[in-house]
Amino acid sequence: MAQVMAVLACASLSACVGGPVEDGPPSGYVDVASVPDAVPRVEPRSRYGNPYSYTVHGKRYYTLQTSQGYRQRGIASWYGTKFHGRRTSSGEPYDMYAMTAAHKTLPLPTYARVTNLENGRSVVLRVNDRGPFHSNRVIDLSYTAAWKLGILAKGTGYVEVLALDPRNLQSTKVANATPGASAEPVRLYLQAGSFSVRANAEQMKWRMQSVSGGPVSIEPVEIGGRVTYRVRVGPIANVTKADRLVQQIADLGLETPRIIIE
Repeated sequence: MAQVMAVLACASLSACVGGPVEDGPPSGYVDVASVPDAVPRVEPRSRYGNPYSYTVHGKRYYTLQTSQGYRQRGIASWYGTKFHGRRTSSGEPYDMYAMTAAHKTLPLPTYARVTNLENGRSVVLRVNDRGPFHSNRVIDLSYTAAWKLGILAKGTGYVEVLALDPRNLQSTKVANATPGASAEPVRLYLQAGSFSVRANAEQMKWRMQSVSGGPVSIEPVEIGGRVTYRVRVGPIANVTKADRLVQQIADLGLETPRIIIE
């Protein structure tokens, strides 16, 4: 029971480290190019890491009961030597050389295909940890997964995460990392709000323009026969600028905007 409580109280490796310790890649050369992608297989839900909900840094997260149909675009980060060998939320030791990842809400374990939207590279990995607990990140990749996707140098990348159902893949080979040369240019936006009244959207647009100093647009979208007005900031040049802008918006006491990648 004490072990269970420890896992729930410390929901991820990144939430359990005390003191300033630098993360990064291994100090010596390691041939990770030959590491195969994860092979999806039917597994029971992990005994640990799948509470109904949990709280980290004052924010509550709700674990999904199923990964079926999950597809999400967002910003990926990665973690390496700082956490290598430490216990993950699922109870397994973190192996920075394995094809794994951390996610805030997907059931543990979940197999997923992650695609770098900037270069088209795609990998299959196994989600076995919780994180990243940064409001602007959708998934935390192992060192090897990040290397294969080509995001080590920048530290982050624009990705799409697609949950895989092993039951539908038993007779189908899942391709390993693919260097897609057909990747199209992607753009990063912040969605600051969605309003049923245009005047409210206009007010939010004005506030966002004063904060960002850049382009802000209002996009009318029809949902269920009703028009909703979405306020978007951008396109934004890079993740660093997006993070800075999100913090500025938070300092105003406004709701954290959503990351939109198109």
